[in-house]
Amino acid sequence: MEGLTLKQRWKASTPKFWKKVQKTGLILTAIGTAVSTAPVALPAAVVSIAAYAAVGGGLIAAMAQLTVEDPQVQN
Repeated sequence: MEGLTLKQRWKASTPKFWKKVQKTGLILTAIGTAVSTAPVALPAAVVSIAAYAAVGGGLIAAMAQLTVEDPQVQN
Protein backbone atom coordinates (compact mmCIF):
# COMPACT_ATOMS: atom_id res chain seq x y z
CA MET A 1 0.00 0.00 0.00
CA GLU A 2 2.86 2.39 0.78
CA GLY A 3 4.46 2.64 -2.64
CA LEU A 4 1.47 3.09 -4.93
CA THR A 5 1.80 5.60 -7.73
CA LEU A 6 -0.99 8.00 -8.63
CA LYS A 7 -1.83 5.92 -11.71
CA GLN A 8 -2.02 2.70 -9.66
CA ARG A 9 -4.28 4.40 -7.09
CA TRP A 10 -6.56 5.69 -9.85
CA LYS A 11 -6.98 2.21 -11.33
CA ALA A 12 -7.29 0.33 -8.00
CA SER A 13 -10.68 -0.64 -6.60
CA THR A 14 -12.42 1.97 -4.46
CA PRO A 15 -14.06 0.97 -1.15
CA LYS A 16 -17.86 0.92 -1.07
CA PHE A 17 -18.22 3.96 1.22
CA TRP A 18 -15.94 6.07 -0.95
CA LYS A 19 -17.89 5.13 -4.06
CA LYS A 20 -20.93 6.71 -2.42
CA VAL A 21 -18.89 9.80 -1.54
CA GLN A 22 -17.65 9.93 -5.14
CA LYS A 23 -21.17 9.79 -6.54
CA THR A 24 -22.25 12.53 -4.14
CA GLY A 25 -19.36 14.69 -5.34
CA LEU A 26 -20.29 14.10 -8.96
CA ILE A 27 -23.92 15.04 -8.27
CA LEU A 28 -22.79 18.21 -6.48
CA THR A 29 -20.59 19.06 -9.47
CA ALA A 30 -23.44 18.53 -11.91
CA ILE A 31 -25.87 20.66 -9.91
CA GLY A 32 -23.32 23.44 -9.43
CA THR A 33 -22.47 23.44 -13.12
CA ALA A 34 -26.11 23.47 -14.17
CA VAL A 35 -26.96 26.37 -11.88
CA SER A 36 -23.91 28.45 -12.78
CA THR A 37 -24.51 28.01 -16.53
CA ALA A 38 -28.29 28.44 -16.39
CA PRO A 39 -29.66 30.65 -19.21
CA VAL A 40 -31.74 32.69 -16.73
CA ALA A 41 -30.63 35.67 -14.67
CA LEU A 42 -29.72 34.55 -11.15
CA PRO A 43 -28.31 36.62 -8.31
CA ALA A 44 -24.52 36.81 -8.26
CA ALA A 45 -24.38 35.11 -4.85
CA VAL A 46 -26.25 32.06 -6.16
CA VAL A 47 -23.95 31.77 -9.17
CA SER A 48 -20.86 32.11 -6.95
CA ILE A 49 -22.08 29.44 -4.54
CA ALA A 50 -22.90 27.14 -7.46
CA ALA A 51 -19.42 27.62 -8.91
CA TYR A 52 -17.81 26.78 -5.56
CA ALA A 53 -20.08 23.73 -5.25
CA ALA A 54 -19.03 22.54 -8.70
CA VAL A 55 -15.32 22.85 -7.89
CA GLY A 56 -15.74 21.30 -4.44
CA GLY A 57 -17.76 18.41 -5.83
CA GLY A 58 -15.09 17.73 -8.42
CA LEU A 59 -12.41 17.69 -5.75
CA ILE A 60 -14.46 15.37 -3.55
CA ALA A 61 -15.02 12.97 -6.45
CA ALA A 62 -11.34 12.96 -7.42
CA MET A 63 -10.11 12.39 -3.87
CA ALA A 64 -12.63 9.58 -3.34
CA GLN A 65 -11.38 7.95 -6.55
CA LEU A 66 -7.85 7.88 -5.16
CA THR A 67 -8.76 5.91 -2.03
CA VAL A 68 -7.94 2.23 -2.27
CA GLU A 69 -8.99 -0.89 -0.43
CA ASP A 70 -6.50 -2.37 1.99
CA PRO A 71 -6.16 -6.08 1.21
CA GLN A 72 -5.07 -6.77 4.81
CA VAL A 73 -8.36 -5.56 6.31
CA GLN A 74 -10.94 -8.31 6.81
CA ASN A 75 -14.62 -7.32 6.30
